[in-house]
Amino acid sequence: MSARREELTRTAARLFADRGYHGTSLADLAEALGIQKASLYHHIDSKEDLLWEVARAGAESFHAALDAVPEGLPATEKIRLALRAHLRVVGEQLDAATVFTREWRALQGERREGFVAERRRYEERIRDLFREGVEGGELRTDLDDATAALLVLSAANWAYTWLQPGRDTDQLADRFYSLLVDGMRGYATPT
Repeated sequence: MSARREELTRTAARLFADRGYHGTSLADLAEALGIQKASLYHHIDSKEDLLWEVARAGAESFHAALDAVPEGLPATEKIRLALRAHLRVVGEQLDAATVFTREWRALQGERREGFVAERRRYEERIRDLFREGVEGGELRTDLDDATAALLVLSAANWAYTWLQPGRDTDQLADRFYSLLVDGMRGYATPT
């Protein structure tokens, strides 16, 4: 990707996060870049191309962060590290995380289907950590792994609305973990 295309994608991410996809025009993008609107078409075919790039890059970042969680640890420790990794992506890529969470709905056709499939795959990977915790006796036996994963991801995903740039996301993740996962650890309920 050329330096100009990277700048265009970063600028689009910022504007989509600030104004929304539908609230951002190609004229807005051109103005923010200091170029003529017609010049954008040398780099993109449509505004949706930029949305797709930002959304796809966000999905790749979340997956890569989760890939970095070491195997061989107790499931609850993997959940804590996954939460840290997720919030680190949100904190370091606030604009892309905002688009990943909110603006992706403007994608259409195959791009939307592909993005939804990646979000579901990511959610399933988080769910697997909870399932592993239940099966290994680290979490309560009556825990619904799907609901647990959605609760944790919902809390972490909405951080884009209030997270201050430069905040220690590891410390924040550890607080989330204590509030959310310790309540899931609790007692073991017979099945």
